[in-house]
Amino acid sequence: MGVNVSRADYRDRAAGKKTWGMPLAWPPSGWPRRCRTGMTGGASGLTWGAVRSKCGFGILLGRLVGVGSLAAVIAVGVASCAASIAPAPQTPAAHSSGPLDVGNPNGHAYVPPVGRAANTSDPNHVIGVGTPASCTSAAVVRAVAEGGIITFNCGPNPVTITMTATAKVVNTSHQVVLDGRGKVTLSGGGKIRILYMNTCDPKQKYITSDCWEQQWPQLVVQNLAFKDAYSAMRQSSTSNYGGGAIFAEGGQLKVVNSAFLDNRCYEDGPDLGGAAIRAYGMYTGSPVYITHDTFSGNTCSNGAALSGLYANFDVTNSLLTANKAIGWGANPARPGTPGGGSGGAIYTDGDHYNLTIDGTVMRDNNAREGGGAIFFVVNAGGGTLRIEYSTLDHNPSGVFQNAPGIFDSVDRHNTAPVVVDSTIS
Repeated sequence: MGVNVSRADYRDRAAGKKTWGMPLAWPPSGWPRRCRTGMTGGASGLTWGAVRSKCGFGILLGRLVGVGSLAAVIAVGVASCAASIAPAPQTPAAHSSGPLDVGNPNGHAYVPPVGRAANTSDPNHVIGVGTPASCTSAAVVRAVAEGGIITFNCGPNPVTITMTATAKVVNTSHQVVLDGRGKVTLSGGGKIRILYMNTCDPKQKYITSDCWEQQWPQLVVQNLAFKDAYSAMRQSSTSNYGGGAIFAEGGQLKVVNSAFLDNRCYEDGPDLGGAAIRAYGMYTGSPVYITHDTFSGNTCSNGAALSGLYANFDVTNSLLTANKAIGWGANPARPGTPGGGSGGAIYTDGDHYNLTIDGTVMRDNNAREGGGAIFFVVNAGGGTLRIEYSTLDHNPSGVFQNAPGIFDSVDRHNTAPVVVDSTIS
């Protein structure tokens, strides 16, 4: 990383003991006012430099777009952009097939081999003996703790396993792979988190002298559905908050051909997020791979589908719909508010990281504060939000954005994402 931030420093910032160093997304004097916008450019699209605030918010909101005032289609690199996703001029990615109807069926972006499904033909553990009753929460918890490649044998029909305890990765495992083969749903029953990996949790064993951003373990989830998970953990300097279905701190994470439906995490907190997935302090040598997945109906304070802090993400050939950031007060939290409400689908923060959206559809996500689809803030060290061969459509932002459904800020400056053959409206 270009800028090093310790785990202790991150915790202090999250608890409000230190400032984040990020620009305010509202006037310092208080609640944001709605803006009128002026814009120039041809009918084929809106040039990024043409969006200018007329509310007098000042330099911090140089390209803030008022809610409800802009329904422009941004077409970058082409004269016009079709409403559907243009196929990427690349080799289609391979992914495991199964009964799960997930991902963007029109997404054909290339996925490198390391971002694809793992080979699970020779498993270390098989959960179940051919009947639904043999596939239990206890069996999942035990297999994940033991590590290695895990598959299921629950009978010929799809099965839902309601978890009664969270399955936790032990950090001495080099790799943990869970493959549902398209027939298994893990449910939190509306009460608990489903999967947990934390290299900085002594109960799961330390394996390095500095657990922050360490390389291993790697958690791989594929051909699985996660639903009705819930993390009730509130944000504090010591809690592992967020991450309703999956919480990951440190190591590597890959999710392939999977669905995340109706998961939740706590309703407020300036940095609390990830009803489906929360990843932070991850190994910087590899992104979090989100490949051919579906996220729908998830709700959390921020980033209802994905919440990343000090983590790179590659989101490829996926579908993110109807996810909601329901917190209030943004980040840093305005006085008198609990904070949160940004990044309806995706919320990312930290130093020197990148977020890539490729071959993906993001539609009907909603943020009470900013970034109905994406909230992307890099505090220092540079970073890029890149959107390729994707469609972002009708992702309303309740208070602020600097492109339709997007808030993009890098090194304290509102910034335009890099957009290639994509529709953003």
